Amino acid sequence: MNVVVDTSVWSLALRRGAPRGTAPERELAALIREGCVLLVGQVRQEILSGVRDPTQFRTLRDRLRAFPDVSLESRDHEEAAVCFNRCRAKGVQGSNTDFLLCAIAMRRGATLLTTDKDFDRFARILPITLHRLRPDLPA
Repeated sequence: MNVVVDTSVWSLALRRGAPRGTAPERELAALIREGCVLLVGQVRQEILSGVRDPTQFRTLRDRLRAFPDVSLESRDHEEAAVCFNRCRAKGVQGSNTDFLLCAIAMRRGATLLTTDKDFDRFARILPITLHRLRPDLPA
């Protein structure tokens, strides 16, 4: 099982100081141990953007280098546009990155781990599966 991890979850674990042991953080840690995390280049960029301190930037960049970027193809971007158009036709808005994550997950049969509630709305329109947090993970 591969899991596309959204910026919202990475930010909880990496950008906001010491981890607090939230359920999404525990889930991410477990997925990393299981080797099933998919990192998208745009998410990497979002995580690193706005980090003002050069030392913190380098530390964060180096940690993320353990995860290769998912290789994208033209059809991923085309499918992301289809996702955007389908959702927009139903009155649901989202970012280009959000719809790219949906397209990547759909094509690769992966789930999506996010704390962003927009994905709940996308899941009512698109054939995506949101990753469910496992309640029995250790803190």
